[in-house]
This record gives sequence, structure tokens and C-alpha cells, in this order.
Amino acid sequence: MKKFSRNIFPDSWVMFKRCLIISLRNPETLLTATLIPFFLILLFGTVFASISDVGDYNYIDFIVPGIIFQSIAQAFQYSAMNVAADMTKGIIDRFRCMSVSKFAVLIGHTGAGVMRGIISNIVIMATAPILGFRRQAGFVDWVLVIVLLLLINITFTLIAVLCGTISKSAEGATGLLFPLFILPFTSSGFAPVDTMPRGIGRFASIQPMTPMIDSLRALTLDLPLENSLMLALTWCIVLSVVCFAVSMRTFNRK
Repeated sequence: MKKFSRNIFPDSWVMFKRCLIISLRNPETLLTATLIPFFLILLFGTVFASISDVGDYNYIDFIVPGIIFQSIAQAFQYSAMNVAADMTKGIIDRFRCMSVSKFAVLIGHTGAGVMRGIISNIVIMATAPILGFRRQAGFVDWVLVIVLLLLINITFTLIAVLCGTISKSAEGATGLLFPLFILPFTSSGFAPVDTMPRGIGRFASIQPMTPMIDSLRALTLDLPLENSLMLALTWCIVLSVVCFAVSMRTFNRK
């Protein structure tokens, strides 16, 4: 058996293109990345707007970051499924017999997952103004929004990749991602933390999505950031490093 080569960049590019081709051959993947974000923001921005009170904010302005995270959770289930399929159907064994960098396979899946997440983000940011979202950010704020969204997409794609590497089936991988579907609703994404019941509010204040959502909301609405951006960046870096390290360790053991 040949060892994995160190041609990480060309190999990662090839693996990335492979994952994109797989996505293009599965129309439901693209539909999930585009239609679900559209219908989520349409639902929350119209149906729930009339029954929700978020203080001085328009509800659509308040919930856009939460919708982004909910769509991220939907989009990245395919990353977990694809990684699990590769791990359980013999594809990885074939790569191990070739001169392929051991990092390239997971990097390729991560890149494709980030691409799907970015598509979801674009759909939301393009649809929100139609429903009344008021973008008040300046140029620097938008640069920070783009950088933060990129980091968030990378972070949660790596979480999905980790679920794919440790799961014994593609279906099991999506089950491991279930908490990601719940966390946006137990954060500041759809309601202020101080309006929640005490236990849920305490959990919302310490979970990683809340500072990320607060940072996106502050940047897009030109509000004070306080310490939310630093917390968001810290969470992104820590989760990314841990998930990638554990994914590689699991990948090498299987």
C-alpha cells in the first residue's frame, strides 16, 4: 500500500472538484442550499413577524442572522453524509492505494460544504431586503461580515465532516448533526436572550451560536459589537481546530 503523498494543494483541489461534481449530480443538494433558506426567511419574515416582539428592532432585521444559521445546519448535512459514504463504502480505501495526500480528502469535502453554505448565505442576504431588511452596515462592516460568515461556514462544515468520519452510516451522520438544527432556536437568533425562560436563557448566553449571531446582527445593523465578535472568533477557531484534528485522527484510524 502506498503512503499518502504530500501534494496537499493539488490533491485538495482535485478532491474539491470531485465533491462539487457529486453535488451537481444530486439536484436535491442544490435545492436544499437555495430553496430552504428562501422559504425559511419567507416564513419567519412574514408569518411570524406579526406575532413577535423584539423590542426596538424590526423582526426581519433581528432574525436574518438566525435564519443564516438555520440554513447552514440544513446545508451541511450533505457534507456529513458524503464523508460517511466515502468512509463506509470503500472509497477511502481506494484513495489509500493511491498517491493522495491524507489531508486532501477531508479538505475537499470541507471546501464543497463551505461552497454550499455560502450559496445559502447569498440567497438569504438577497431575499431579506425584499421583505424589509434594512442593511445599515458600512464597507468595513461588510468586510467583517464576509470574513465572519466564511469562518462560520468553515467551522460548521468541519463539525459536519467530523460527524461523517465517526459515523457508521450516512444516515447516522445526519442524526449526529441534529443538535445543530436545535441550537439556532436556543440562541439569540429568533428572540432576545433576556426574554427567554431562565434555564434556556442561561444556555443561550453560553452556547457558541449566540455570539456569532450577535456579531452578525451588530455588523449588519451598525450596532455596538461589545465582546461578541471576539467570542465568535474564539469559538470558530477552537471548534475548527478541534474538529479537524479529531477528524484526521479518526480518518487515519479507519
